[in-house]
Amino acid sequence: MTRVLLAGGGTAGHVNPLLAVAAELDRMGVAKPAEILVLGTREGLESRLVPEAGYRLVTTARLPMPRRLSLDAVLFWPRFAGAVLQVIGVIRSHNTEVVAGFGGYASTPAYVAAWLTKTPLVLHEANAVAGFANRLGARFTRYIVTTFSQTRLPHARLLGMPMARSITHPVSKISVAAARKHFGLDTGKKTLLVTGGSQGSVTINKTTEAVVSEVLALGWQVIHLVGLRNLLPKDPAAGYVALHYCDRMDMAFRASTAVVSRAGAATVSEIQIVGLPAIFVPYPVGNGEQEKNAADSLNAGAAVMVVDRDFTPEYVRGTVLPLLADDAALQRMRSGSKGLGRPDAASAFVDVISEALKASSRRR
Repeated sequence: MTRVLLAGGGTAGHVNPLLAVAAELDRMGVAKPAEILVLGTREGLESRLVPEAGYRLVTTARLPMPRRLSLDAVLFWPRFAGAVLQVIGVIRSHNTEVVAGFGGYASTPAYVAAWLTKTPLVLHEANAVAGFANRLGARFTRYIVTTFSQTRLPHARLLGMPMARSITHPVSKISVAAARKHFGLDTGKKTLLVTGGSQGSVTINKTTEAVVSEVLALGWQVIHLVGLRNLLPKDPAAGYVALHYCDRMDMAFRASTAVVSRAGAATVSEIQIVGLPAIFVPYPVGNGEQEKNAADSLNAGAAVMVVDRDFTPEYVRGTVLPLLADDAALQRMRSGSKGLGRPDAASAFVDVISEALKASSRRR
């Protein structure tokens, strides 16, 4: 068995693939849960999801890289050095044999600590455009795995997004009727899933609430994930279910006929696996990675995309509602999604971890 440190967190896009790999390490007999340690932050979703999944979480400071000269910029490097020293202590006390990183604030000090302690390092880049942490980490290892074909990192291997086996390899397939019943919905009606990611989206939420009655009038029903920080709508109409967060996304996807969502890497990958027609509304802040995440789905005809500022009630009435009313168009989108998903990404990533360990053993 192997003692592993998994580093990453912040959003579901970092935490979920980390947890998928943790579960796969156990399933493949590489590491038991007691030998898996997760490094994250107190503020991220990992603070709740990691302990709930049965893994031990160690937290480090959330240290965003300063983008302009300020007091925070002056203090950043001493704080970062302190975080690196903390992780070195974690690596040594845990007798860590390999570090696997998934990006996010916790990963950056872990990558430097792995390099300084000569611990084998494996990276997973979720997005089409690599973030700062993984661009830095790529300098310290040749074992780099990506989700999308557009990602540019040295020595990268395209293996896909690690996901929970409940989505990629369900033991027993949940029926559509059972999934809809789980949310208290009509088992026979087409269902639109709307999600702005774990934190939600003000734009998507406002537009959805403005047009939900028109979606319901088409004979559809709606599952709306508003995000952890947003208020639930008051007095929702029959057929409209609003939730802060959904711990059973396998149920939500199975219940759905189409989806409106952000284009985070994990969300795009899950939608590709389940083959849902998608309307992507990329998050408008950042380096444009969400638009690029959706590129493969758009090219395959499995999705349409609209920029955040244009996702208005008028857009939904002119584009989305006609699409929902066109069964043939939805079927063409479902057909276009075939082959996009990579259901064995988690086991493939574990294989890379094993490869890195063997190479390190040979060098010793």
